[in-house]
Amino acid sequence: MGHGASRLRRIVREVAKFGAVGGAGVLVNLLVFNLVRHTTDLQVVRASVIATVVAIVFNYVGFRYFTYRDRDKTRRTREMTLFLLFSAIGLVIENGVLYAATYGFGWNTPLQNNVFKFLGIGIATLFRFWSYRSWVFRALPAREPAPDPAGRTEPAGRSKTKQQVP
Repeated sequence: MGHGASRLRRIVREVAKFGAVGGAGVLVNLLVFNLVRHTTDLQVVRASVIATVVAIVFNYVGFRYFTYRDRDKTRRTREMTLFLLFSAIGLVIENGVLYAATYGFGWNTPLQNNVFKFLGIGIATLFRFWSYRSWVFRALPAREPAPDPAGRTEPAGRSKTKQQVP
């Protein structure tokens, strides 16, 4: 199997893990949003911001310890700073959609709030996936191939076979 197929499998696996954590984060986000909306008198976007912050904390734990557990862990302060920066941009994207629908177009029923909250989450998720994998949870550098006993460099995991002479 070629290098391209292996890389594609890794990306598909990464997207699946990101989706599992993100899907759980969406549920947390929507549950907290609706709980806050129905138990307090907060405005819709304020309730949404609270829900988004709770989901950001939930997602960081899931991404760090599940999706990207094999990624570089040496610079946690940098990682956390970038995660919070990109999460804040995602928060603005997500809640900007809800704000525009609610206050710009007057779509303010519970159903409309949830639809535009969900739409905002979807748009922000595309940005978050790109930013988290590109900047926050950086891949470790590729390992150097192991030298064989004769001193030549062989790709890791590959063994030479002797050719038979006819």
